[in-house]
Order: sequence, then C-alpha cells, then structure tokens
Amino acid sequence: MIANSQAPPPLPAAGAIAIAIAAAAGARCAPQLGYAWRRMGTISDSSAKRQPIPAQRPLPAGAAPPGASYSTQSHKVVYAATAANLAIAVTKFAAAAATGSAAMLSEAIHSVIDTGNELLLLLGLHRSKRPPDGAHPFGYGKELYFWSLIVAVLLFGIGGGMALYQGITNLRAPRPLEDPLWNYVVLAIAALFEGTSFILATRELLRRRGPKAFWLRLHRSKDPSVYSVFYEDLAALLGLTAAFLGIYLGHLLHNPYFDGAASVAIGAILCTVAVMLIYESSGLLIGESSAPEIIGGVSSIAANDPAVRAAGTPLTMQLGPDSVLINLEVELQPGTSVDEYVNAVGRIESAIRSRYPSATRIFIEARHAAAPRPAAAAADPADSA
Repeated sequence: MIANSQAPPPLPAAGAIAIAIAAAAGARCAPQLGYAWRRMGTISDSSAKRQPIPAQRPLPAGAAPPGASYSTQSHKVVYAATAANLAIAVTKFAAAAATGSAAMLSEAIHSVIDTGNELLLLLGLHRSKRPPDGAHPFGYGKELYFWSLIVAVLLFGIGGGMALYQGITNLRAPRPLEDPLWNYVVLAIAALFEGTSFILATRELLRRRGPKAFWLRLHRSKDPSVYSVFYEDLAALLGLTAAFLGIYLGHLLHNPYFDGAASVAIGAILCTVAVMLIYESSGLLIGESSAPEIIGGVSSIAANDPAVRAAGTPLTMQLGPDSVLINLEVELQPGTSVDEYVNAVGRIESAIRSRYPSATRIFIEARHAAAPRPAAAAADPADSA
C-alpha cells in the first residue's frame, strides 16, 4: 500500500455537498423514478417464454399498439441523451484536470464517446427516413441499424479501451489525488443528468407494447435509438458508481490504487455493454423477424377471413424501427371466384395495415384449395371391370 503524501481533505464537507445534490436530484426525479420502478416491478415476470400476445388483447392505458410509429419519441430520447452527455463531459474534464483522477478522466472520455454516439444515432435516424428508390426498393430503414453497430464498436474500442488504458497506466504509476470535493460534485451532477436520460429511455421502452419481462422486451426492441441510449446510460450510472467508490476509498484508505482500479472497472463495464449492443444491432442488420405478437396477429387476421381455408405462418423481416416486410401464404376456400379472390386479398391487406401501421410491405400469395375428387372418379377403372 502506498501512503498519500498529503493528508486527505475532510470528507464530511464533500460528502454533505454530494448528499445535498443527490437529494435535490432525487426530489426532482422522484415521480419518474417511481413510475419506472413500478412498471419494471409489474413486468418482471420470471417466465420469459417467446409466446405471442393474443391479437384481441386490449391495450393498457398509455401504451402504443405493436407496429406503431415511434419516430418522434425516438428523436426526443436521443436529443435528451446528447445534451446530457455533452454537459457532463465538460464538467468531468474540468474535475479531472483539477484533481488528477484517472477514474474521472475515464468518465470524461466515456461522456465524449457517448455524445458522439448519440450524434451518429441522429444521423442514422435522419438517413433511414429517405424514401425508397431504384437502388433500395425497400427503403433505407436498415441504415439506422448500421450506425448503431458503429456506435457499439466505438464504445468498445475507444470508450472501453481508453478507460482500460488510463486505469492500467495509473496502476503502474499511481498519482495521489488532490482535493476530491469537485469530483463528488461532478459525480452528483452527472448522476442527475444520466439518471434523467435513463428514465426517459426506460419510460419509452415501457410505453411500447411487448413481453412482460422487461429484459426480454429490451432484447426484442427494434429501435436502436432507444435501447442504445438505455444501455449507454446504464453503463454511465454503473461507471459513476465505480468512479465514486474509487475516489472515496482511495482517500479514505490513503491508497491511490483504488482510483486506477475504478478506471479499469469502468473500462470493463463499457466493453461489456458494447458487446451487448453489437449482438443486438448485428441481428437487426442481418435481417431479424418482427415481434411475435405481430406475426401471430397477422396469421389470425388471415385465418379469420371467410374466404380463407387455411393460413401459413407469415415470414417477416424488420426493415427499420417503423417498417416491416410481411410475406403471407393463404389457401382459399374451394370454389372461390376471381372477384372473391381479389376482395379477400384486399380485405386481409387492409386489416393488417389498419392494425399494424408499420407493415409497409405486404405480399400475399393466395392459392385455391384442391377440390376433393369424386368417389366414382377416384375408383380404378380396372377394378370396376
């Protein structure tokens, strides 16, 4: 253990200021935190089976139907996260320069990376709204998935890598911390901003209809502009906790190694979250099916049409957060006329678009059921002879 050459400043004063700021933050965000906590508690179902939600299930108050457009809310979540991360980065760099904390410098780098990531998500949201053309007949919705993958790679390579580098460097040549007061103040302010952004992303996830289990709902989300912000804010809050513990324990025990260890922990957190984002974004970029409730609802709509004898399982692919490709094969009743055939396809397509506005591409292949052969025709002529 290396003793600090300088006596640490009195922690009670710094702790009092941090507690006061945290209390103010808690009072400001209490209603939102209570709402999010209650919703997460009610949907924390231990059974996370991938079963479709019945099509006739009524929507809860305030919930959006599956397949609804969430573009405006997605922009709000990303804008809020961008503003919060930019303000936090400036304050963290100032605190790191004043105190020499490696953990605070890692957190500042993390906030800069998060700010750049949100800008890339906004770029992806903008470019994904371009209309279809000859080169991209299904539109540019998947471009958002590409940029979310780039965000995850940057978070892993730059955010996690720089934090690990700073931590290892500080462990090899530890630098005694200076006055930690500003570190505590900045951490409290950062917790307020990051917590607000985290609550907004969580409420947006809860507002969208999906499985009861929250983490399964998060996994099935098709909008990276929301789940990326959620994961990044979660990593930020965990990183702030690690930074606080490293700074506090380092001064309490007169051991500068805690600060470097906290920076390494922050790097590990960022790398872990980045791997999770890479997994989610790559699946959507390759071509992931739509939500099970949409698949089940489309199949139910087709099967309940009077002209349909049987309906196959729809083949779907997510073309973007608000765009779904649906391929459906149905078998019509025997004796269905051409007019009835056309009307049935039109009814099914209209019902699907009405219930699921995100169904932007629908292809229905209808075929007639084979008429049963008459008994006399089915008999072998040789037997009758």
